[in-house]
Amino acid sequence: MPSIPASSPWPTTLSTARLLLRPAESTDVREFTRLWTDPEVRRFLGGPVAEQKLPLYQQRFANRPHTFAVTTREDRTVLGSVLIDPAPRFGDRREVSYGFLPEHWGRGYAREAVAAVVEWAFGNVPSDHPSVIAVTQEANARSCRLLEAIGMRRIDSFIEFDAPQVLFSVDRQGLGIAQ
Repeated sequence: MPSIPASSPWPTTLSTARLLLRPAESTDVREFTRLWTDPEVRRFLGGPVAEQKLPLYQQRFANRPHTFAVTTREDRTVLGSVLIDPAPRFGDRREVSYGFLPEHWGRGYAREAVAAVVEWAFGNVPSDHPSVIAVTQEANARSCRLLEAIGMRRIDSFIEFDAPQVLFSVDRQGLGIAQ
């Protein structure tokens, strides 16, 4: 499990066995721009961000509360990002979102990072709800498996952006890594 200080308000850095999760910085713009424009990363997210919107994304991501750049502990290579939205569209429940660069898929980095951020969110991102949620397209089998592996369960499905979506949820007691 991750190493999370008892009280770690934002900004904070989290560490796991292989990863360092730190606040996103302006020096990460190249990697974050790839996350927003790579067709494979954005396959289940409505496609790449439109070029005319990129400058706004690039100006606002750094130092945004609860937005982590996920790096390796060894050489600090940026692998992706994980963020917690404290008041998303589903009844003000904390929502976790993530994206990883394709060359880092399939190694368990996303599962490790998402689990660490969700655990951190329970103690550090206030909410009137006891759960953290995530939404993904039903067709995104990899993301569904990741969310289930950290203890999230499917609680709803709906159509959004012309595609079937799945709403996942976990409370503090349900969080864990499935074996």
